[in-house]
Amino acid sequence: MEHIFSLAGLGIALFLFAGCGHVQRQGDTSTGTGIVIHSEKASFYIDTLHTGLENPWGMTWLPEGRFLVTERKGEIWIFDNDQYTGKKLSGFPDVYQRGQGGLMDIQLHPNYAETGWIYVTYAKPGKDGGSTALMRFQLIDNQIDHIETIYQTLPLSAAGIHFGSRITFDKRGYLYFSTGERGIKENAQDLANDMGKIHRLHDDGRIPTDNPFANQPGAKPSIWSYGHRNVQGLTYDAANDVLYATEHGPRGGDELNIIDRGKNYGWPSITYGIDYSGAIISELTEREGMEQPIHYWTPSIATCGLLYYTGDRYPGWKSNLFTGALAGRHMTRIEVINERYIDEEKLLQNIGRVRNIAQSPDGLIYVLTEDPGMVLKLIPVD
Repeated sequence: MEHIFSLAGLGIALFLFAGCGHVQRQGDTSTGTGIVIHSEKASFYIDTLHTGLENPWGMTWLPEGRFLVTERKGEIWIFDNDQYTGKKLSGFPDVYQRGQGGLMDIQLHPNYAETGWIYVTYAKPGKDGGSTALMRFQLIDNQIDHIETIYQTLPLSAAGIHFGSRITFDKRGYLYFSTGERGIKENAQDLANDMGKIHRLHDDGRIPTDNPFANQPGAKPSIWSYGHRNVQGLTYDAANDVLYATEHGPRGGDELNIIDRGKNYGWPSITYGIDYSGAIISELTEREGMEQPIHYWTPSIATCGLLYYTGDRYPGWKSNLFTGALAGRHMTRIEVINERYIDEEKLLQNIGRVRNIAQSPDGLIYVLTEDPGMVLKLIPVD
C-alpha cells in the first residue's frame, strides 16, 4: 500500500485542494513527500496511511505503536507503526447493521496499562431491532475476550438512524457516551428512555449516585444531559473541566454545545434547523430552561467526530477544537476561548466525508474519511 500521500495514486488531484478557503500553494513541496498546506495557524502535509475502508468510525492507540480502527460493519482493523497489518481483531459479537447502525466508537480505559479494558459503542441486535450498547473487552493477542455489555440503551427500534455515538472519559474517571433519538423526536425530551441523551457511568457500568436524575422516579438514572438529536462528537478538556459535544441538526442547526449536568439542550422544542421536507419543526430557537449552543451551522455541515487538541506538534492549534463534516466533506478547526466560540477555519476541503479526528500519543492528528475511506495523518511543517 502506498504510504506517502500521492494525488495521482488516489485519483483525487482535483478535489483535495479545490475550493479551499485559505491559501494552499500547490507549488510548495519543501518536504519532498507531499503538497504543503498553509493554513491560518499551521503548515502541514497529508500522509495517507491506508485506503480502501468502507465506513471507518473510531480509532484508538494501544501501547507500542499499534492503533485500532473500527468499521461500521463490525470489524476492528489493526495498524502497527502507521501501517495496516492485514489483521483484524477476532471475536466481536454480531452488530445491528442497518442504515447508520453498526460498530461505532472505540476508546481505551484511562488506565489501560493496569486494566486492559477497551470500550466500544455499537448497535446491538435484539428481537425488536437494535439499539446503542456500551461494551468493554480485553485482548489476548488479537482475540477479543472477557466481553462485558455494561449498558444497553432502551427501547430497541427497527429504525436505521440516529444511534449516536461517542465515548469519552473525564479526569475523575467517569465515562460519558452519547445516544441519538432514533428518529423519534419526542424521545429526546423523555427522561424515561435512553434515547437522545448523554449518559454518565462509572468505568464498570455502575451508575453514579450523584447523577442529576439518579433519584427522580421514572427517569433513567444514567442520564447526564438530554434534549439531543444525534450527538456524534464528544470530547473533554481536562485542563478546564469542560465537556464538548457536536450534534447533527436536520436541515440546518448542527450544534456545538458545552455539556453541563442535568441540562436540557432543547431538541425538538427549539432548533435552528427545519425538517428535510422543508416543514417547520419548531418556531422557537430559544426557550426558558433550555440551553443554547455556543455555535451552530446553517446550512448543516453534518458534524461528526470531535477533538480537543492538547499537543504541541502544531503550536498554533493548541486548545482548539476540530470537528469533521460529513456533508461538508472537510475538517473544521474551531477556536473557543473561555467557553465562547471565537472563529473557525475550514481545512481539507473536499477530502471526503470526515468521520473522525483523533490525537495520537505523540501529539499528531489523524483523520478518518468515508467516500473515499482513508486513514490520514497530518504532518506538521516548521
